[in-house]
This record gives sequence, C-alpha cells and structure tokens, in this order.
Amino acid sequence: MRQPLHPAAGRSGRRRVTPQGVVVAVLTLALMAVGLVPAAAAFRAAPSSASSPASATAEAAAEQTLTWTGNNSVTAYASAPTTAVAGPTTIVFENSVATGNTSGMPHTLTFETSDPQYNQDVDVNITANPFDPNGGRYEVDVVLTPGVYRYYCAFPGHGSMTGLLVVTGGPEDTTPPEVSAQVTGDQNEDGDYIGSATVAVSATDTGSGVDTIEYEIDDLGFQPYTAPVVVDEIGDHSVQYRATDNAGNTSEVESVQFTVAEPEPDDTTPPDISAAVTGEQNDEGDYIGSATVTVTATDAESGVASVEYALDGGAFQPYTAPVVVTALGDHTVQYRATDNAGNVAPVESVTFTVVEPEPDDTTPPDISATVTGDQNEDGEYVGSATVTITAADAQSGVQSVEYSLNGAAFTAYTAPVVVTAAADHTVQYRATDNAGNVSPVEAVQFTVVEPEPEDTTPPEVSAAVAGEQDDEGNYVASATVTITATDAESGVASITYALDGGAFQAYTAPVVVTALGEHTVQYRATDNAGNQAPIESVSFTVVEPEPDDTTPPDISAAVTGDQNEDGDYVGSATVTITATDAGSGVASVEYNLDGAGFTAYTAPLVVTSFGDHTVQFRATDNAGNVAPVESVAFTVVEPEPDDTTPPDISAAVTGDQNEDGDYVGSAMVTITATDAESGVASVAYALDGGSFQPYTAPVVVTALGDHTVQFRATDNAGNTSPVESVTFTVVEPEPDDTTPPDISATVTGDQDEEGAYVGSATVTVTATDAGSGVASVEYNLDGAGFVAYTAPVVVSAVGAHTLQYRATDNAGNVAPAESVAFTVVEPEPDDTTPPDISAAVTGDQNEDGEFVGSATVTITASDAQSGVASIAYALDGGSFQPYTAPVVVTALGDHTVQYRATDNAGNVAPVESVAFTVVAPEPDDTTPPDVSASVSGDQNPEGDYIGSATLTVTASDTGSGVASVEYNLDGAGFVAYTAPVVVTALGDHTVQVRATDNAGNVAPVESVSFTVVAPEPDDTTPPSVSGVVSGEQNGAGDYIDSATVTVTATDAQSGVASVVYSLDDGAFVPYTAPVVVGAVGEHTVRFRATDNAGNASDVGSVTFTVVERDGDACPDSDTRPTVVIGGLDSLVANVDSGDGCTINDLIDDEGDWASHGAFVRHVTAVATELVADGVITSRERGMLTRTASQSDVGRGSSAAVASTPKSAPAEVSIEEALAHHADHH
Repeated sequence: MRQPLHPAAGRSGRRRVTPQGVVVAVLTLALMAVGLVPAAAAFRAAPSSASSPASATAEAAAEQTLTWTGNNSVTAYASAPTTAVAGPTTIVFENSVATGNTSGMPHTLTFETSDPQYNQDVDVNITANPFDPNGGRYEVDVVLTPGVYRYYCAFPGHGSMTGLLVVTGGPEDTTPPEVSAQVTGDQNEDGDYIGSATVAVSATDTGSGVDTIEYEIDDLGFQPYTAPVVVDEIGDHSVQYRATDNAGNTSEVESVQFTVAEPEPDDTTPPDISAAVTGEQNDEGDYIGSATVTVTATDAESGVASVEYALDGGAFQPYTAPVVVTALGDHTVQYRATDNAGNVAPVESVTFTVVEPEPDDTTPPDISATVTGDQNEDGEYVGSATVTITAADAQSGVQSVEYSLNGAAFTAYTAPVVVTAAADHTVQYRATDNAGNVSPVEAVQFTVVEPEPEDTTPPEVSAAVAGEQDDEGNYVASATVTITATDAESGVASITYALDGGAFQAYTAPVVVTALGEHTVQYRATDNAGNQAPIESVSFTVVEPEPDDTTPPDISAAVTGDQNEDGDYVGSATVTITATDAGSGVASVEYNLDGAGFTAYTAPLVVTSFGDHTVQFRATDNAGNVAPVESVAFTVVEPEPDDTTPPDISAAVTGDQNEDGDYVGSAMVTITATDAESGVASVAYALDGGSFQPYTAPVVVTALGDHTVQFRATDNAGNTSPVESVTFTVVEPEPDDTTPPDISATVTGDQDEEGAYVGSATVTVTATDAGSGVASVEYNLDGAGFVAYTAPVVVSAVGAHTLQYRATDNAGNVAPAESVAFTVVEPEPDDTTPPDISAAVTGDQNEDGEFVGSATVTITASDAQSGVASIAYALDGGSFQPYTAPVVVTALGDHTVQYRATDNAGNVAPVESVAFTVVAPEPDDTTPPDVSASVSGDQNPEGDYIGSATLTVTASDTGSGVASVEYNLDGAGFVAYTAPVVVTALGDHTVQVRATDNAGNVAPVESVSFTVVAPEPDDTTPPSVSGVVSGEQNGAGDYIDSATVTVTATDAQSGVASVVYSLDDGAFVPYTAPVVVGAVGEHTVRFRATDNAGNASDVGSVTFTVVERDGDACPDSDTRPTVVIGGLDSLVANVDSGDGCTINDLIDDEGDWASHGAFVRHVTAVATELVADGVITSRERGMLTRTASQSDVGRGSSAAVASTPKSAPAEVSIEEALAHHADHH
C-alpha cells in the first residue's frame, strides 16, 4: 500500500504533478456504451469565444476543481466525479462530519499508478479523517492528461470504494518530454556502487504525455525502458537515455556515468527487525477504531532488500508503508526482512486488538487552571506567574485548549503560559473535544509584581577578640570572640565559626575560649540570597593568670642636668622616676618635693629654684601594694658667669677589625662633646674633606678605603672648639652579602564601610636583613620622591594615595620597591540634625475607628548620623518619661500621646503627638462560630477520591473569635482539628465538624461524606509525543525567515510531567512553548517526554530547512501604467503583484513562447492566481485573458515551433513566471 499523503491545510500545501498519457477517445466511448460513464459527460458544454475556441477550452480547464467526499460507508465514496477536461486541476478530498462521516472512519483517495491500462501520471494518495488537523479536507493541484484514471481507497476492507475518471481534450503538443535518470545502490567511500547499481529513468511531458522511454548501456544499442535497470558488471559504465511523447516528439539523448565495484565478503547475517503498534488506546490497551503497525528493519552489511508482512495468518506481502488495521477483533501481524545478500530474518510477530469507538460524545471537556510562581506576603507573584491549564475528556478526548490573556483573542494553549508583565491579569480558558463539544469559558485572576533586585554580594564579616591581656598581648584565663556580619541587601541569614580546625557550627553569641594555648577561630557568613563570604580568621593565645600579687613595685629615681665640678646642678635639675611591677602592673606613681605633700607623677620633674632639695617618691601597683617611700637629694646652683671656653670634644672609631686594624665592611665614628659651663649646643663633622654637617647620631662609613672624619663642637655661649680628626680604613667584608632586606608595610587607622581611612592613615614600614643588617629605609608618597623613613608615616590629605617603600642593607643591597595603596576621606560633619520620629496606634477597632478596650502606642525613632540616644513620651499632658516599650492605654476616653527623641549628638526632635479614643468593648458574644468543611484530592470520573482525600475545616467568628475546631471521622469521636486531615482508608467516609468560640458558644455539628478508592495500577507506558513544523513556506517546502516547532505530548495514565527538546544536536532543554528557529540552514529538532510515573518516550525528531526571503525578483520592472499584451492595452492597471514585480513582468509577452495557446494558458493561470491573492478582480482577469487571446504573442511557424524546444512551460505558477522572467531579463 502506498504511503498516504497529508498535505498542509490550504493551498500552501499543494504540489504540482506533471502529466503523461494519451488521448483514448475510443476507450471513453466504450465506457459510455457499457454505462460506466454517463453519456452527458462526453458532451461537456464549453464557453463560446468568437476569436479562439481553443483558448476558451483551456481557460475552462485551468479553473477545473474535482471533489471526492467520504462518509461512514466503506463500500463507496459519498460523491465522486466521473469526467474531466485535460489540464490544470484542483483535486479536493473531504472526509468530514460535514460530508456524513460521524464515526471518525479514515479513508484514502488513491490514484492507480502501476496498471498500464490506466493513466499513471497522477500520483495522488491522500488520507483524511474528520478529526485530523485539517478536519478531513485536503486539496492538491495536478495536471490531467486525456485518458482514464482509476482511483480507490487503500485501506484493507475498503476495496469496493473505487471508480474511474475519464479525461478528454487537450492542446497540440510540439515539445519533447523532459527526461532524467537517478543511480542508486550501496556506495563505498569513493562513491562506487558495491556489487550493482540501479538506474531509474523518469520522463515527464506536460503536453501529450510520455509514450516510450529507451536506454542503452555502454553504447550497446537502445532498448525499451520498462523498469529500473540493474547493472552488476564490475567496471565503469555509461547509461544513455531518451523519451518520446505521444505526439512523436523525442528528447535529446542524455547520459549518466558511474562505477560498479566488487562487493565486500559475503553477508551471512540476517537483518534486525522490529515492529511497533500505534493508535488511540482505551484503558485495556485495545486500539480504538484502527491500529497502525510500523515495521523497521536494518542491516549493517549488505543492506535491507525487502520487508514483508502477513496479517492474521494470510500470505506474506511486501511492506512499503505502515499497515493500518481497522477490522474489529484480535490481530496478529507477522513480519520478516531479507537483505541484499539473501539472508532472511526469522519471522517475528506482534499481537493487538481493535475495538469499536465509543458512542458519540456530547459532553464537553473538564477544564481547570492553576497559577504557580514565587509569591510575596500579599500573595502576588514576583517576577512572573505560570498558568497551567488542564483539560480532560473521558470520551472522544481533548482536541484543543485555548486561552485569552487580559481580554485578548483566544489562542491555542500548547504549554503553560508564563506572564511576566507587572500588573493585574485575567486568563480565560476553554477546551474543545474531538467531538466538537466546547467547554464553558472559565477564568483565573492574579497579580504579577516586579522582583526585588538580585543580591550577588556576600555579607561583610569581622571578628574582635576581647579579654584581659598581659604585656605580651596574651589573654589571661579566657578570651571572648565576637563576630559581626552585615548585609545591606538581602540581610544576613547565618554566621558560622570553627575553633582550632574543628567543624563549622552556628554562631549565636560571643564565643568564650578558656582552654590554655594558641587558638584560631575561623568564621564566615551567608546572606538570604545564598551568597557566602570568604572564610576569615583571628588568632590569639590564652595563658594562665598570674598568682595573687603581694609584692610592691620596684621604684627608682635619677637626677639629670648640667653639673659643676661639685656635682651641683647648674641652673636646673630634672628628676625622672621609674616604677615597674612584674605582677599586677603599676597603678600610680607619686612624688613629694621638699615636704610639700605627695602628688601624682606624670612626667619628669624640673626643679629650678636654687638650693638643696629632697624628692620623695613611691608607687602603687594594681593589686594595691605600695612601695616604701624612697628619696633623692641634690642641689641647684646659679650658673657661672659668661662662658668663653669652647667644648671639649673627642671621637672614637668602632667596628669589626681585622688583624691589620682595618674595619671590615664598615666603621662607626662616635663623637662626644662636653661643656662644663653653658653646655654643648651642637656637634658637626665632615667625612673625607666634605662639607661639615650636623652630627645627630654615630656616623657609619661603609665605603672601602682610607677615611678621615673631622669634627668640632659649639656650646650654648657660641664658643666653637678647634677642628679635630680621626683616620681609619674600611676593607671588604668576607663574603659579600648579596641578598636585599625583606620589607613590608601596613596601613592602620579608622576605616569607613568602603575601607577608606577617615581623617588620616598611618603607614608602618618594617625591614629585616639576616645578612649585613638594614642600613636604611626610604619611602615615596604619591610620587614626591624617596625620603628616609624614620617613623610611621601619617597621611592626612584627603584622596587616593600610593606609598612606595624600599630598604638598603649594610652591604648595599637595595630591596625592590614595593607599594601600598589606600584612600583617606574626610570625617563625617558634626551631627546637627535631630532624629526622625513617628508613632503608630494599634489595637482592635470598631467601625468608627475607636479602639475597643485598649490601644497600644508604638514609637519609632531613627538617626542616620550619631544614632538615637533616647525617646520620651507624655500621656494626656503629663510629664515626659522614658519610652522603653510600647505604651498600652486602657482608660476609656480621648487620649493624646506626645513624643520626642534625642540623638547621641544632643539634637532633640520637635515634639509630635498622636490622638485616639478608647471605648468599652461590645457586650458578651452569644453567637457560635460559622464552620464548614471541604474535601480535595485526585478524583476519578465518578467523583471518588483516588488513594486519599484531604479534609479542610474552616471556622470564623466575628465576635470573640474561634477558640477550637474539632472533627469526628466515621463516628470515632471528636478530636482537635489543627491541620487538614488526610484520609487514606478505602471506602465510604463521613466526617462531622464543629467549632467553639472564645465565649464558649458551640456551632451545630456539620458533616461531609466522600469515598476513597484504590489508585489505578502503576503507569509503565511512556507518553506519546509528536512534533509539527509550521511557518511560511516557499515552493520547495523550505520555511521562509523562520520555522516554529510545536511539540505535543499526551499520557492517558499518570499524565505528562515534562517535555524536553534539542536543537541541532545541542543539549536537551525544557520545552515550555513552541520553538522558533530563525537561523538559516537545515535543522533537526529532537524531542521526548516523561510522564509522572517516570516513563520516558523514545526520542522523536523533525527536520526542516530555513531560508532567507527572496529580495526583489524584478529589479528592472515594467512600470507602464496599464498592462499591455502584444501591443494591445488591456486597460487593467499595471500594479505591483508582490516581490517587486508588476503584472506586465509576470505576463512576459516578450518571452519565447511555444505557441499562442501556451501563452494564453499562461496568462490565464497567472491572472487566476492574482485573483486568489487579491491583486486583481475576476473582471480584470477576464480582461487580461481576452487581450491575450486577441494578441499575436506565440503565433508563428508550426515547423519552427515543433523543432525548437521552448524555454517556458505550457502552464506555470507565479513562482515559475518569475523564474521565466529572470531568465529573459
């Protein structure tokens, strides 16, 4: 049986079939004589034309439509044509409810193509049923040739649905056939055919039809072609071929070349074969109305030669297409396959049952919708809401589901509808079953709101260690670790910590560590968006506390100053007191000068009064121990008269010396100066004849060689000592130090949340050198140049800064410069703004807004700068008092609460107030609560609950409120209801419910009854899944600009859980809506479905091609105002017909036409399609055809026409007309 054709709906699905055949008028007369064709059909009246009867007949043929219809009968078509005129024809086959098919019975309209006694040039094979996507109606365009066509229904058991179509008429044919050949067979990698090649020659003739085809192999002589030619001789071959039509026109000889190669070793393995049965099934697995058996065979070696099947023990017959079985009852299909090596697979079989369809369905589908998505506290959907519509029909099944969003037109529902627009929405929905029943429209309302911005930043987290510390910074007895985390977006969800490498655990309070030893606490935080901060850590040491301190501090005093020879202090004496305590530490130091009484010692004491002095001193430690009083005595005398004597000065050279007394690596010169009178004011030195410079510290000389250091001193009276000098030699050390110092820097200071330093930042540079030692450290702030580093650098300029630093050791090695970057910002200005403050009154209110029984006043204050220090309130004009918790007011009457707040900077907010009234509560509640119960769950068609039922009880009380709810299941006694009750016991159930309010009122008992039944057996059958490609197509069937793939899955048991698809071998992704493919090229979409029981379908696929839309087909368009044909003005406006072409372009009267009749038929075909496209009217079509008939276009020598092939066919579509126009322009 030939594979039925399923054209797409409408004329976009038509295909053109070129004719071949012969005029057989004698056969027509014979059929009329025996009564198979009505005599009236032979004398079809044709419209008259004064100028050209032939063109009038062609016009009638071009508009010919033939219609076949089917109904419930399997013995005859409901209607069918018996005669027709040769030429372009539209065949309509309709097998629908409208034509009388109410059973859903499929039929085919199949034209005979293998019996030589009938025309074989029209290959029509259409399958239609009332419930297919086109509703059982299809059209196809063909070209009929004179002769007789046989048609029939190809379904088994429908054999008496057959008939004959007699075609008469047709124009003179002077054009030879078109002929082509195709070589097929099993090919190797070089393209050679293995073992044999089959050459199939085909010829078409749009005029009189093909009469004969001839071929010759390797120049051995032409012979008639009746079937594909098998060439099995090894070697190179050339097959020539030609065709002759019934008018005697012979095509030019054409040829095809190929090579036949030796086959591989013999194939001894039979093919692999399998069969699948598909169709609509009932609950027992029987197929309703019909079942389709698809046989699949593969052979990896010689290839499959043939597949055969036998139905219900009948004879085996060739399998060419899926076998449709419609006979009711049990069936067995046996099947086998043979490969090209002759190996036959063992016979296998598949068994199934076909049952009658259910009686007519008059009940519309059941339909419901659910809205899902992420909801906020108000029940609104955040970002998007998904509406899932479910329809079920237990009889004919659901054919389609439609929905309307916010009042728009209804559209097909193919997947859950995702609504992302932020607004209120209404989705209406309805369903239609395969019997045409439409459910009432239902609706669901919901609101979509904008989502909060996504938080992608982890929390900020820090830790601080607190406790009593000793001098080394160790924590005495215990340390407390406090972890702080903040997150400005979604907020902190959790903090965890791990002590000494242990497992992380939740942080809920500061962690106290008492174990002695070194410790490390790691910590991290996670926010409510799931962002986790990197792990950080803090280390510390806990030591044993010292034993009780009973020892007083050690204390001493030193007197310094300029002394004379008697040891008296000249002008003044400075007393410096030092106290230490190794136990609890020094708490205070006191002194007593000359018996004046003890006072706190905070800095060295300078004594300038002349005479003898005694300073007593003592110290107290933190344990309260007081050192014995000690004392120091001294004398202060007047300074000598004017000093005219310069200072005494000397120098000493020190360092590592070798045996020769030379200094190794470096020498240090220390200069000492004294002045007994006015004191030394300054010391200066000069190295190796250089200029004198101030001496502030010992001079280190590292340059190798002989050196002289000169030195001098000046006292406070301006006396300068004579220059003196010291000489020495520095030699190279053993061995050289080549490693530069290690250097680092740290930045400290008060930081804001962004890490910037507020007011100032302090940079501390540290350098170490294990070799020769560090000689110097330098730094460079913001590119100002390197200077000596002597102390931490304090940077207070506001802005971004970079500090470079480097170090040099005593061997001259310089560390590479490193840098640290930081930012200093201005401190916040002083807070002069008072806090923001507000108050809210809450409580139970009556209809007048008065508070019943009591009102609670909650005061809220905030201060973004220094923070809130305190809140105060005053009730009904009383004095202000601190606010620490919400204020509850129970006194009946009108009230006013004033309130204010003060921040930590002392700013006080203006006093604000809130007024309200408290009234007495209503009298006692004597009305019982309202109570109701509902049952939910998965129900079967009888309304029973499958597997379980859930009872939900609802109670409300507008008086005192509901105190309790109780239920009684199947008479077992009342128990408290706290949550929905799930009942799983199979059988009938009755639940009684009641409620009591807070005033003790009990509601009357209510009840609800229901039945729980066992669930259906486990679902082991995967879903059925299919894909359909739609979109605008060109003549080649390619999709223009884009194609839309719609995947449909059904599962009659557990239901479809998910559908996934893959585009062009990409990863499978969820299918939620039709897939639009816009990329130009060939595409394959694979798809599969999984049901709620976990069964997955086989992967299905659809393949298609997307092409770009053609541009302007007529760049040099004929733009004359009216259509001119052969110099005759048709008076029809020459408008654009689409694609940039005018009507003149499509008619192409300057083309090389085969005959005048061919040109007139061309004009008629183009004009007819322009009417269908709405470009011109039917009247204008007649004007164009009439002008073409009157013109001389195509009129010429018949001999020339017969001998010269023409470039344009006799009948063309607009697409072909455009191509013809392009060839000639």
